[in-house]
Amino acid sequence: MLQVSQSSSEAARRFIGFVNASPTPFHAVHNASMRLEASGFKKIREADDWEKALQPRGKYYFTRNQSSLVAFTIPPNWKPGAGLSIVATHVDSPNLRVRPISKREKVGYLQVGVETYGGGIWHSWLDRDLSLAGRVVVTQQDGTFQSKLIKVDRPLLRIPTLAIHLDRNVNDNLKFNQETEFVPILGLVADTLNKTFKDDKVSNATASSIQGNHHPALLSVIANELSVSPEEIHDFELHLYDTQPSVLGGVNNEFMFSPRMDNQVCSFCAVDAISAYASSSNFNLLEGNVNCIALFNHEEIGSVSTSGAESSLIPSLLQRLSPTPALHSQSVARSFLVSADMGHAVHPNYTSKHEDNHQPTMNGGIVIKTNAKQKYASDAIGSFVVKKLVERKGGKVQEFEARNDMACGSTVGPMLSKLGLRTVDVGNAMLSMHSIRETAGSHDVQNAIDLFTSLFEGFAELDKTLTVD
Repeated sequence: MLQVSQSSSEAARRFIGFVNASPTPFHAVHNASMRLEASGFKKIREADDWEKALQPRGKYYFTRNQSSLVAFTIPPNWKPGAGLSIVATHVDSPNLRVRPISKREKVGYLQVGVETYGGGIWHSWLDRDLSLAGRVVVTQQDGTFQSKLIKVDRPLLRIPTLAIHLDRNVNDNLKFNQETEFVPILGLVADTLNKTFKDDKVSNATASSIQGNHHPALLSVIANELSVSPEEIHDFELHLYDTQPSVLGGVNNEFMFSPRMDNQVCSFCAVDAISAYASSSNFNLLEGNVNCIALFNHEEIGSVSTSGAESSLIPSLLQRLSPTPALHSQSVARSFLVSADMGHAVHPNYTSKHEDNHQPTMNGGIVIKTNAKQKYASDAIGSFVVKKLVERKGGKVQEFEARNDMACGSTVGPMLSKLGLRTVDVGNAMLSMHSIRETAGSHDVQNAIDLFTSLFEGFAELDKTLTVD
């Protein structure tokens, strides 16, 4: 039996604490920011002129739209034109999101209209204890407005299945209409009749009023969580999430059972690695590249947004650190990007879904993802670099390539490689990707942290020994 080491167990438990506190990308970015600040990182803002204030051995981060984050460290000998060693991940996961007008009622039930986000295994959301989290725009006491995070820590919603007595063929063919048969229930109309709510037909409503768009009972829950009145709520982005906490499992705690591991595992490991590296004694000694992590939003729907991987986040950072065309080109040529996203472990009940010689296992080490059609950005150079970096920490690597009769997934790697950055796609092996409850290896959390740490510590020296062009 696999015995999970103490360091691996500790890393897995740290991740579980992170994912339990991060039901949305907004929370993930907030919690990542807190971890970075605890390690001495200074927050900067894209709107500010911060380039001239950069200091050797400096630690900096910025966020965009509360849903993406870039953090970087400046080496002792830094000059414009230096390369970047980047770990790129994403913090979004398939889920359900409350519609702008969510108020629905049917045969005595209060319902909440939702829209599907990403390619979820939607049947896994049935009969789960669901709640709400996200961000809410509210009025402050001084009359200004602020976007505040919210996480309701109790079950509010449920999408009930139909009893087998009313659908005798359900075990042979489970199908449901995502628009009409996938609507969560919030409560019973009768139970709200004696409650004191504002009339949902709001008189003199302004353009920024949303009182008529949502059930008063729902707005009341949000208002109570934020200690504001319902009238002070002007807009929100609310996501449904499973209230069942993430846990270690398996006979030796070799598994993690959790939502959102695609891709909060890699995001957490990137934050943990750069935070620990920047707090270590090596940080003041090592020279070479700017070390960087980038946590993107919207990968599950194509990355095309202001906070996605196809945005200006990385190009802007490269340009601001190396502002002239020559310096910019030098920086790109000296850079290396690890696109880190979860991968598919071989399934014991569906072994035929993997190519015979490419069957990664959980806790088997970092998975290098390859695709001849460049759906993954890995090539021989990138794979070699990853193997040498993993080797520095005494780890192992695995290879994944999809069968010829099956399509592979997508990552942020190929789109970022278009910038000219050398790029490799890696990940940790997992089962049930995009389910509301996924399964991954607890030992692999430390494996990813080790790889990213090795990148920050050793890529610049390794790159000096490699001749390509």
